[in-house]
Amino acid sequence: TYAQAGPKIEFRADTVDYGTVKKGSDDGKRFFVFTNTGDAPLVISEVKSTCGCTVPSWPKEPIAPGESGKIEVKYNMAPGPIRKTITVHSNAVNYPDGIVPLKLKGTVE
Repeated sequence: TYAQAGPKIEFRADTVDYGTVKKGSDDGKRFFVFTNTGDAPLVISEVKSTCGCTVPSWPKEPIAPGESGKIEVKYNMAPGPIRKTITVHSNAVNYPDGIVPLKLKGTVE
């Protein structure tokens, strides 16, 4: 096997579990922490949410090899179950087309 050259994205966790939270007692902000484990700058071109209830923000500058970054998600804390997917679009070579799905789960009371 050969090691593919290029940027690689490794997330510390691909799911954020809110658990059971009370509306009004939690601002809904969580983070997905990642590291570029490749040998070229990692560029995150876009982070998409499945709905308007989750607003993601991400580093716009390239992440150098060995450096880490984080994607912030802010859920609107609407009561009910949280089952959302955030899609990260990047130039990472270790995922098909550089697309990484991340999940949010939990319950808002």
